[in-house]
Amino acid sequence: MKTIKINYIAIALAAGLLTFTSCEKRLEEVTAGTSIPQQAVLTDPNAAVGLYNGLYSSFRTYHSALFTLGEMRSEIWADGLYTESEDAGAKQYYTHNISRDNVPATEWAGFYNLIDRLNTVITLFPQSPLEAAKRDRYLAEAYGMRAYVYYTLLKTWGGVPISTTPVTGVSNLPELYRERAKPEDVMKLIKEDIEQSLRLFNGDNSFNPLSSKRIYWSRPATLTLKGDVYLWSATNFNGGTADLTTAKQALEEVKNQPTLGLNANYADNFNPDREVNNKEILFAINFEKDQATISAYGNILVNTTQAGTLYIDPATGQTVANAYPLVAGASRIGLSPDMINKLTSGQSDQRISNTFRVMYRKSGNTYSSAGVLLTKFIGKSDAGIQVYSTDFPVYRYADVLLMLAEAKTKLGEDPSIEINAIRERAYGSGYTPLVNGSVQQNMAAILEENLREFIGEGKRWWALRRAGNEFVFQYINPQYLAPSNTYKLLLPISRDMLNLDPKLEQTPGY
Repeated sequence: MKTIKINYIAIALAAGLLTFTSCEKRLEEVTAGTSIPQQAVLTDPNAAVGLYNGLYSSFRTYHSALFTLGEMRSEIWADGLYTESEDAGAKQYYTHNISRDNVPATEWAGFYNLIDRLNTVITLFPQSPLEAAKRDRYLAEAYGMRAYVYYTLLKTWGGVPISTTPVTGVSNLPELYRERAKPEDVMKLIKEDIEQSLRLFNGDNSFNPLSSKRIYWSRPATLTLKGDVYLWSATNFNGGTADLTTAKQALEEVKNQPTLGLNANYADNFNPDREVNNKEILFAINFEKDQATISAYGNILVNTTQAGTLYIDPATGQTVANAYPLVAGASRIGLSPDMINKLTSGQSDQRISNTFRVMYRKSGNTYSSAGVLLTKFIGKSDAGIQVYSTDFPVYRYADVLLMLAEAKTKLGEDPSIEINAIRERAYGSGYTPLVNGSVQQNMAAILEENLREFIGEGKRWWALRRAGNEFVFQYINPQYLAPSNTYKLLLPISRDMLNLDPKLEQTPGY
């Protein structure tokens, strides 16, 4: 995906950062020229296309934040095995060692910089010289992406500042102060953006012809987001049956799209050579050699020195270095022995064998688990180097099936068709079919498949939160997150943010 840089947009983005920085000095650095010469976008279609392409380059820079916020607070990586010193930052998330003095994600994780870019497109494109069909599609994508970003903010912090217009100028810092909106108002904006995206797509379920890979937002992506959002709203905003029904309808529409489906081979979802017209992918963040490669998983790999002393297969005596000679990173985050046993015991599951490998230490004739190597996003070797060029799926067809199963379960319906499709792909024809049970039994089955399906994809914490608080406290070690600390389901904001913006208030409970 080609990135076209436009300097006057960069000026606006620098200004947009000011609301969320901890250094007032940055204001001085941009006051010399803070107005966007909008005429370029309003008169030059190439400038508009450049701004549009920049959205996706910007979105890509948030991959690490999406993974961390969506997964690191879950039970997956807690108490893991690793061969080096632990990753202190990740540990704050999975041990929930979070307070107003220990804030793991500051300045809203930088998402308002992306929101400002999206706001610029949404504001300027209706008057741009782009042909109508292209303009409407680009706007549909921007509204869908903005809804997704605000949804991420809502899930992480609850009420957050709402900004729907771009920063066009800065003369003094107070102009940028923003109070936190009520969570209900943020949810309202998200739902409105979803509907606007769907209106602008005008029933077109095709994928963007600019790429044969599904790396541009689409109507199926907006529908999937709608199902996700309305499930969350039903569970956490008292939306009840009405919201569950809306979620179900949106997800069923995606499920029935003829260009979508599960890949028989799970590994095809993460193979850089299988990304063209991949039927399971609805929207993915694009990574390419010589452009940008995925880096969020460096601490779930192995360093080159230890790779020669650790074993990947005790039966053959193969070392990690033999199996993955070009992989380089660190081993500072891992799975616990209990989690490794849970995922690797029982019937062979192709999801697990194509997600991670256990690394072993040898002492005499005895092998002991030392850590795990996350292989799902390992990319491929190319000209003597490892290229971490696997696209990161934001939504894929398996999301649709498991969220649809959740909607059906909460509506008192039978989710076995969707769950069994996931199980059959994972285990083959000998899978154990789900027999429809109680809501608790069905949700347990859904969350079990969710755990195995999405390791490393930044979804487990959100899945537990969307399922309901009772499931969060069922799966998270109470030593780290007790039911008496419900306020910790949301993150606090830093003292610097509070000191620099008098309109901000701390997250309730902190």
